[in-house]
Amino acid sequence: MANQSQVLYFELLGFPGVPQNLHILVSITMFLVYSIALFSNGTVLLLIILQENLHQSMYVFIANLALSDLLFDTITLPLIISKYWFGAGRISFTTCFFQFFCVHFFGSFDSFIIMLMAIDRYVAVCKPLRYTSIMTPQATAVLCWTFWILAGVASLVNNILFIPLPFCGPNKIKSCFCSASFLFPLVCQDVSSVREIMLINAMIVLLVPLTIIILSYLFIVKSINSSVHTENWRKAFYTCTTHLLIIGLYYAPRVFVYFANYVNLILTADLKVLLLCIYSYLPHLANPVIYCLRTEAIKLTIQKAFNMKIKATTS
Repeated sequence: MANQSQVLYFELLGFPGVPQNLHILVSITMFLVYSIALFSNGTVLLLIILQENLHQSMYVFIANLALSDLLFDTITLPLIISKYWFGAGRISFTTCFFQFFCVHFFGSFDSFIIMLMAIDRYVAVCKPLRYTSIMTPQATAVLCWTFWILAGVASLVNNILFIPLPFCGPNKIKSCFCSASFLFPLVCQDVSSVREIMLINAMIVLLVPLTIIILSYLFIVKSINSSVHTENWRKAFYTCTTHLLIIGLYYAPRVFVYFANYVNLILTADLKVLLLCIYSYLPHLANPVIYCLRTEAIKLTIQKAFNMKIKATTS
């Protein structure tokens, strides 16, 4: 790869317009985000793995989402934190494109797994009598593996398109990690055709699942609305609202950024990085709360484990 480019390494700038005296605040915020996301997603993942009563399709999907989020954060955040703390923002060409692959890989998988979770809720609410026959352990495993593979293929396409492009300098990435929208300005040739192919790829990964998610929740609302139980309607409405809030937080900024890059809409460098952090990291903090800690079975499991620890301590 070194022969294809005059650039052998890149320099991650993080938030390029943030004054020096605020760097510590930015880095501490990122460290807290990483610590909370690591602890919450790691806890959820361990709970679902260790507790047999949670080996159901919905919790398997949640575990996959937690694993994806945990890996995404681990691959991106420590490097940019070390940049602010130790000035170690340099990343090799090869490492950058490994990170590039992982960022798009886990981002794509999150989109697919959130879609599967919406479908699972649709089957549970609208076809409750057939739920166990549709969402079998075998079907759940096949669906998860299928979308891990599809996410990998979608990300690999991006790498195949991007790696041969010539990077002749500058080599400073105005972002917290290597991603397409921040690497395009560093390419020293016309990239309009590559940009269009990658936009189509991204829209398939984002908009197809988003359409299925919206339809699933519309059917759920319609089904609950026809129910005679007012309490069911209120519970479902609250659940759908909180789920859709996270979905909007994940999808809306991503779609906006992709189209802004495509139409060459002028955004400040810091605004671009802020949007990147919002749609990359905030859902990872909210997912364990919205999808897991509000789930009765997981709350009871945590409560039981906590009570057992108290008894062991007092005895």
